[in-house]
Amino acid sequence: MFGMIRNSLFSQTENRPCQTLKTETKGELTFEEREYEAGNCASVTLSGKPFDESSGEGALKLLKYVGGANEQGVQLGMTSPVSMIVQPGEGDSLQPKVEVQIRIPSKFQENVPKPTDESIEIKHQAGFAVYSTQFGGYAKEANWVEHAAKLRGALGDAASYHRHFYVCAGYDSPMKPIGRKNEVWFVKAEG
Repeated sequence: MFGMIRNSLFSQTENRPCQTLKTETKGELTFEEREYEAGNCASVTLSGKPFDESSGEGALKLLKYVGGANEQGVQLGMTSPVSMIVQPGEGDSLQPKVEVQIRIPSKFQENVPKPTDESIEIKHQAGFAVYSTQFGGYAKEANWVEHAAKLRGALGDAASYHRHFYVCAGYDSPMKPIGRKNEVWFVKAEG
């Protein structure tokens, strides 16, 4: 547990490698188009609980993994953001299933330590492109849904992206009270 806390509070955070292609403002909403590099991620899927509970539980499992809960017992360091892949639900809610991911730090991409928690999978994720919008504060389910709706409205029907899921990306430790960064990503459809 101490390794997880030390890792999240005192280690340098590595940002997921990406390139911003374009920034646009429509109405009061600013969004970006970005491309993210391929790489290995640690992932855990939880279901049957409210989004806020599942996302917190998944993030904690992954923080323990990068903090040393792996077969080598090595602290991997922290990467940002923690990404939560969600499916829209009825009205202003999300489906009760969430996949929480964190990118493996660069120095461990070639030799990924095996998690001791069997619910964590190591997955190779191909490169991808997103439409992204940012907001601050401690994000809860209602905030993610609200900002996804704003991005959807700004993009309109012409943009080509996956509509059956989106990504909630949190950049900060829960111990950071101000200046927090959250993003909603719509993954662009190929073709």
